[in-house]
Amino acid sequence: MYEWCDLEVRQGFSLSVEIGPHGVRRVEFGGRGTHQYALGVMRETMRQLQAYFGGELKSFDVPLEIVGTEFQKRVWSALRTIPYGQTRSYSQIAAQIGAPRAVRAVGAANGRNPIPIIVPCHRVIGASGNLVGFGGGLDWKRLLLDLEATYVERSRETTA
Repeated sequence: MYEWCDLEVRQGFSLSVEIGPHGVRRVEFGGRGTHQYALGVMRETMRQLQAYFGGELKSFDVPLEIVGTEFQKRVWSALRTIPYGQTRSYSQIAAQIGAPRAVRAVGAANGRNPIPIIVPCHRVIGASGNLVGFGGGLDWKRLLLDLEATYVERSRETTA
C-alpha cells in the first residue's frame, strides 16, 4: 500500500510525500492535492517535516524505502552525513564515497535522489560555491539553505 500526503511549507512552496510498506519512498516538490493519511509512518514524517521547517529538527529518523543502484545508494548515504546548515561539493562527496573521479556520476545520483530534504541533496553545491541543479528548482534549494542558515545563526546567538 502506498500513501501520498501534501505539506504546504510556505505560500507557494508545497511538498508531496509518498510512503510505502517500508518507509518514505519519495518527496516531490509541488502538491498533489492529497491530505488524508492513516499510516503511522506518514504521520511521523509530516511531524518531522513540520519540525524541520520550523527550525526544531536537524536530521530525520523516519524509515526510508530507497530504490536505486548501489552507487546511488552510496551517494545518498553520504548526503545524510552532511551536517545541518553545512554544504559539500560534488567532488567532496565523490571523494567521501571512494570514487574521486566520479564527480559527474555523483551529480547524476544527487539529481535522482527520490527523497530530497530527508536525504539532503540541497546541501550539495558546485565547487565554486555556486548553487547548481536541484530537482525542485533553485528557488527551493535557496529556501532550504537559507532556512538552515537562519536557524544555525539563531542557535549561535542563543549560545553566545
